Amino acid sequence: MADLKLTDVAKTYGGAIEVLKNINLDIETGELIVFVGPSGCGKSTLLRMIAGLEKISDGTLEIDGTVVNDVPPAQRGIAMVFQSYALYPHMTVRDNMSFALKLAKKSPDEIEAAVSKAAKILQLEPYLDRLPKALSGGQRQRVAIGRSIVRDPKVYLFDEPLSNLDAALRVATRIEIAQLKESMPDSTMIYVTHDQVEAMTLATRIVVLANKGIAQVGTPLELYERPENEFVAQFIGSPAMNLLRGEVVETGAQTVVKLASGGTAISAVPTQAADKGLKVNVGVRPEDLVAAEGEPLYAGRVNITEALGEVTILYFEEQPGAEEAVIAKLPGIHKGLRGTEVQLTAPPEKVQIFANGQSLYYR
Repeated sequence: MADLKLTDVAKTYGGAIEVLKNINLDIETGELIVFVGPSGCGKSTLLRMIAGLEKISDGTLEIDGTVVNDVPPAQRGIAMVFQSYALYPHMTVRDNMSFALKLAKKSPDEIEAAVSKAAKILQLEPYLDRLPKALSGGQRQRVAIGRSIVRDPKVYLFDEPLSNLDAALRVATRIEIAQLKESMPDSTMIYVTHDQVEAMTLATRIVVLANKGIAQVGTPLELYERPENEFVAQFIGSPAMNLLRGEVVETGAQTVVKLASGGTAISAVPTQAADKGLKVNVGVRPEDLVAAEGEPLYAGRVNITEALGEVTILYFEEQPGAEEAVIAKLPGIHKGLRGTEVQLTAPPEKVQIFANGQSLYYR
């Protein structure tokens, strides 16, 4: 069990190259925190700083109330699962999992008990006497996780553990990690990934990193439904949120925005957040767009369609007033829409409004 607290943490190289700054984050015992962000945003670097594999340039890292900036990695009570399995090829699963305990001079009974417990949790009992070459990729990753479990650490760190697996195996192993967390409710886990599905399905809270800092922290649905800024709005969700330029023309119980593309957007933004004449960007997720019966939010000609069976994705011709071409994601099968004019709208509670890149919901 462990709480972590990062206060004004920063990372620089050579005193000049700034990678991370002003990282402030509280992680409670039992949480599974996921770091996401674009390539090069510093998510793996931050994980390695927590592990002690990278020096913290500024600020403090506390584990259970103790500052551990200068504590060696082996003494922080942390176990790390890397992107590569890093298993010893000449050792059996049992020996791979018990190796760290043998180095720590634990008794044979303690080692056997720890390995048996981890093998049961990870369903590795039938494979304990196999070599890594006789295992699938998912089984090898479970062995790597088991090697961490036997140490009974305070905090588990996962650095993109599913990146080397194919799509089907990634789904199966992701479910296994979710089940592992359920079986270890008091374990604190920090998980780095570039995969949004992993983040949305595994996380207690997601930390979105961008521009050398934290763009937003929240539950998966908080980030999806109420992004604080345009970066998070477009980073979370696939396809990305549509952004259309406009001007506030009416405030009251709802906020009305006249769009540069000619449509009208109605949003459930609080009255005090918007002012008439305010230049804004209206954000609408592709999956929230539906056929308009009255005045449309957006009307355009369909350029390309993708029929996926459960949904049909429409790509519209680019027109003035949109940051880029609008995309709609309609449930079910819709034939014959390519080259036609389509009118769409969205429920007011699904329409986001941003001014100067920041959501008016948080004004």
